[in-house]
Amino acid sequence: MEELKKLEEIQSRMMLLQSQHFVSPNISTHSSDSQRFLSQFLIFLREPCGRLSVDDKCNLISQHLPKVSALLVEESLVGLPGENEGFEGDYAPGDQVKEEIGGGGGGGRDLVRKFAVDENHDMALIGLDSMKRANSTLEDFCRSYFMFHGMEVTRPECLFKYLPMLSFTESYIYQLDGLNETIVDLIRSKPTVGDQRCDEEARKVMKTFETEPFRPLLLLLEHHGLLTERIREELKQGEEYWALERKLCSTSEQISIDDVMRAIHLKSFDYRVLNLLLYQLQGEEAKYIAEAEEKYEELGKALDPELYSSYQRRCEEATREGGKMGGHALGSWVIPPLIVDENRYRSLMHDCP
Repeated sequence: MEELKKLEEIQSRMMLLQSQHFVSPNISTHSSDSQRFLSQFLIFLREPCGRLSVDDKCNLISQHLPKVSALLVEESLVGLPGENEGFEGDYAPGDQVKEEIGGGGGGGRDLVRKFAVDENHDMALIGLDSMKRANSTLEDFCRSYFMFHGMEVTRPECLFKYLPMLSFTESYIYQLDGLNETIVDLIRSKPTVGDQRCDEEARKVMKTFETEPFRPLLLLLEHHGLLTERIREELKQGEEYWALERKLCSTSEQISIDDVMRAIHLKSFDYRVLNLLLYQLQGEEAKYIAEAEEKYEELGKALDPELYSSYQRRCEEATREGGKMGGHALGSWVIPPLIVDENRYRSLMHDCP
């Protein structure tokens, strides 16, 4: 998500450069890279640096730029402290990717450990960093959506009753989002098998992410009886959003406005998932069924008495035809018995004549 925000900012600077005729609007692969560099340079100039104004920075660059050469830049990268281990909260994404995916022993296993990805793809795991990143979104969701569920965010009993599942789900989404951004960086670096920067383990993780990233979470929600078709659909939209993010952030050609608008539309899929999940946690679906029956009852009373009586008789006939005697006049909700021991159930079914 952060990558897409950066891309939007870079794209706006590129359009500004074109509108000012600073660069040619006719984009080739080479000129596209040049425009991206200039856009990032403009963004860099806006970064605060003590008391220096933008004019001060421009004067410094004008004064010292003739002395800068490719050799000087290369020499400045040699022997920097933390070059191999990186600084916490201050690193180059591309270097991080090389280190994690690289062939120096850990390879894809480093990627697996960093994002707590289960190699069997069936167990949902999250890391502390993902939980920290998800915190602000989770707080915003609670403040913005609890009121629609008749809940008060300032009451601890409301907050903590559903927090474990909501927090785990949002943290899992953020974890996949971080992995997606790492994959974007890997695509940009264009690693090859020959230089051992992308081993088989890493490719397996990438393949799993691109095909069924939510499988462990879906299994978890299903196990707890919380998975619905709408939640599944929203998570599918999340997969589409990440695929668009990879496409938009790795292309060297002019990006499609349709892709950008579609990505913006899909961006808040996690809020929709949390909202649907909260309904499930509160048992709102069962409540909705009861309310629907009451509504049908009230609407039926508005009909002509003879017509409503005929309608009720037909409903009762349909119920009997379905093998159920008596019950609600409008029919019964047939809920299959709970299978507690699946192996025993299968054995009994197998032994039935």
